[in-house]
Amino acid sequence: MAKLENNLKNFFLSMFLITAIVGAVLGGVYVLTEEPIAQAAAAKQEAAIKAVAPKFDSVGEAVVKTTENGEPAKIFPVMLAGEEVGKAVQVTTKKGFGGKVEVMFGFDMNNTITGYNVLMLNETPGLGSKMPDWFQLGGKSPVIGKNPGVDNLTVTKDGGSVDAITAATISSRAFCDAIAQAYGLIK
Repeated sequence: MAKLENNLKNFFLSMFLITAIVGAVLGGVYVLTEEPIAQAAAAKQEAAIKAVAPKFDSVGEAVVKTTENGEPAKIFPVMLAGEEVGKAVQVTTKKGFGGKVEVMFGFDMNNTITGYNVLMLNETPGLGSKMPDWFQLGGKSPVIGKNPGVDNLTVTKDGGSVDAITAATISSRAFCDAIAQAYGLIK
């Protein structure tokens, strides 16, 4: 086979062919993985709703709203025997030490917190990363069973009733902000 001449035209032709082939491969991988990724995200969301909401047998159509901080939020009504028994609310706060924190909260019809599930956080390992357990029943400062409309669910340093995660007050404030954002959407 004859050797190609080393010139600008052949260089650009080679780069074009390589780019086209790599682009086609990446596009193919995207098409193959798009559906499984969407299914995994839906399964994660469904598991989060089951973990936080009051006992239910069906989930209504999600309502998308914008919170006070400009982030989109999803409200999922949960029903038992065709009657609404509560809501699952997915919110994002920008106030975390490491950036955004995304949490799913469950509320009963009296707006009492029935559970929460931290979906995403970028907090400091060993400190703010304790958020998934710290505020659960049996944790250091549980919020489950409390009503944000009645209880002052801010950290004690700010005059509230929530004990901050040790050495992670900013992360704790972010969690309390997420509660306030979720409650603000359903009250």
